[in-house]
Amino acid sequence: MNQIWPLKFRSLDASSLLFADDAGGYFRSDNEFLDRYASDVLFQSDHVFLSDNGHSYSTEDDLAFTSFAFRWTRRQSVQKKLSYIILVPTLRCNLTCTYCQVSRAPEAAKGFDWSDETLAGTISFLDALETADIKIEFQGGEPLLRLDLLDKIRAFCRSRFKQSQFVVCTNLQRLGPNEWNFLDADDTFVSTSLDGDFATHQRQRTSDADKTKTFFANLEEAVRRLGSNKVSALPTIDVDDPPDVEMLLDNFEHFGLRSIYLRPINHHGFARKLKPQGDVAARWNSFHAQFIETLIKRNARTGNFMEEYYFSQCLKRVLRSGADNHVDLRNPNFFASDYIVVDHDGVFYPTDEARMLSRIGRVDLSVGRVATGIDQEKVAMLNGSSLNNFDPDCIHCAYQPFCGSDVVDDISRYGRVDIPRHETWFCRRQTSIFDKVFELIYRDDPATQKSLVHWIGLPAWPQELAMVHR
Repeated sequence: MNQIWPLKFRSLDASSLLFADDAGGYFRSDNEFLDRYASDVLFQSDHVFLSDNGHSYSTEDDLAFTSFAFRWTRRQSVQKKLSYIILVPTLRCNLTCTYCQVSRAPEAAKGFDWSDETLAGTISFLDALETADIKIEFQGGEPLLRLDLLDKIRAFCRSRFKQSQFVVCTNLQRLGPNEWNFLDADDTFVSTSLDGDFATHQRQRTSDADKTKTFFANLEEAVRRLGSNKVSALPTIDVDDPPDVEMLLDNFEHFGLRSIYLRPINHHGFARKLKPQGDVAARWNSFHAQFIETLIKRNARTGNFMEEYYFSQCLKRVLRSGADNHVDLRNPNFFASDYIVVDHDGVFYPTDEARMLSRIGRVDLSVGRVATGIDQEKVAMLNGSSLNNFDPDCIHCAYQPFCGSDVVDDISRYGRVDIPRHETWFCRRQTSIFDKVFELIYRDDPATQKSLVHWIGLPAWPQELAMVHR
């Protein structure tokens, strides 16, 4: 007897629908097929198609059943050992960015750096980790204000772990010989913010022409000295006053930066207080979709392929299992599993956004301290809502196998985690992106396919990735 795995569907356009199963298998068909499927009057050709493409199985065929179970399992994020640690040695900063999401402290403020006890506790915490490989991301504030602490952590990790990697999230405002020497190391990378052209960056970040000149000069030097492969930059986009897209891309390409992670102004920190967001999802989704279209046309025109990082991750998530490096795309998205944050006062947070919520007094999402350990009971409470498998809205969504969850963002925006998914910023953003992903997959256009293969790392576009059934 032939059994069909449950199929979910979503309109792609006026004449076609996307069908997907729980393991992420998908195809395009039409309303006639939907009617046959819903009425249980499928043609023999329907059964053959569904069987050949892994959407159904025979009760006598254990291999087909096992294959589906394997593919479904590969879609689930596997809990790993703690190996990615975000450290905030200081909350002080030498800038006052308009859209700061972390509620930084002034540079001269007291009491916003690690104490000797916090440094010792952090090292003890790192020493107790079971992993052989570690990645440390230094955030702030401006972490280079406490280069001495960064030096001590890096030296310890190099001696303790088999492999170690370090990322310094810096505004690139103040770099002397010691800072450059620290960044020169092969295992150390730079992450910064580049909001567009000179005027846009000055308006949103520096508020000062001399500081803006310093930033661009230091970014130029960082790329020259370290190489573009060791420097990443992220723009923060004001959806009410977005930059010219071509100009933004020109700036990134000038510095040899081919991957751009577009970020809207976050609903955290000072940004939350200074620029209330309201309902900007539709405007953001429109801007993001237009950005992707501009990228495709530009890539075809110049041959210098650039990507929007998050869109590429979503594309990979659709086309292959196990592509869950970005936490928003993990399911389950368990906290304090392979990554955790240590704040300036030694408090643990499950994510960087969680510490921002606590910083502004919105809600305490801390999960322990380096002096006493991780509060596993509190982590378990958060993890209870960190999967989409049983959500009453997600279970009907064709994009469920590719999507994740963001409990912290829900708490930040709505003060709860149980509002209907389709009303949340996270769901509306993800749905729009996956709509665009499938629009491009099924677009028979050489320019589009050139960008797609570049973004997923294939030499040519296989038509099998755009399966159609009539």
